[in-house]
Amino acid sequence: MMFTVHGLSGIPNIREGDDLAEIIVEAACKQGLKIMDGDILVVAQKIVSKSEGRIVDLRSVDPSPFARRLAKRTGKNPSHIEVILSQTKEIVRMAGRHLITETHQGFVCANAGVDRSNIEGEYTVSLLPRDPDSSAKRLRRRIKEVSGSDVAVIISDTFGRPWRLGQTNLAIGVSGMKPLIDYRGCDDMYGRKLRLTVMAVADELASAGELVMGKAGGIPVALIRGYVYERGEGGARNMIRPRELDLFR
Repeated sequence: MMFTVHGLSGIPNIREGDDLAEIIVEAACKQGLKIMDGDILVVAQKIVSKSEGRIVDLRSVDPSPFARRLAKRTGKNPSHIEVILSQTKEIVRMAGRHLITETHQGFVCANAGVDRSNIEGEYTVSLLPRDPDSSAKRLRRRIKEVSGSDVAVIISDTFGRPWRLGQTNLAIGVSGMKPLIDYRGCDDMYGRKLRLTVMAVADELASAGELVMGKAGGIPVALIRGYVYERGEGGARNMIRPRELDLFR
């Protein structure tokens, strides 16, 4: 299978209430990439959060005594810690300056996804969308209204990995495609039955998008064309490992 990955440049600084779909379709057209049925759009979490108003000014936050204690332990801003706690379902690990949490959405990541990168202002942070799968679904629906094309949408964010150095992009919101490919019961190339293989295709596509998006290149959207995926309902929540299958907590 051959497919192409295109970074969409020229997307302006997103503000709360901006029509992301219209902006994305216009940016694609300016690059001669009319959005087509079957395309996949990988959209950075940051611009989705900005459009949804998921931005907090730390100067408006009154940290709790617990947040102040954690701030001393981690060396972080107490107000920043308070925002992290507001997005946290459970603190999973703490070591040095590192704070690994489970978010209310079910993701296990650093600082509950509260991030200061690519945000204007010294005291502002972004939060993850409240429901990234719903955000992806709304964006996909609106893109169809604007372009007339039925696409899949992946909202991506950068995650660390516990057993490997370096970070990679993962899908935190998915709409229009099955996020997992289940090969269990299929034969391998030698005729043996596969018993455990379920591929996280949405994560793989999110990482493919990051190759052209980058962290500092000002390209928050990638268009993937030619990849054949299984259409249907399903979201990033389907990719979260159930607690009873988590061998490390």
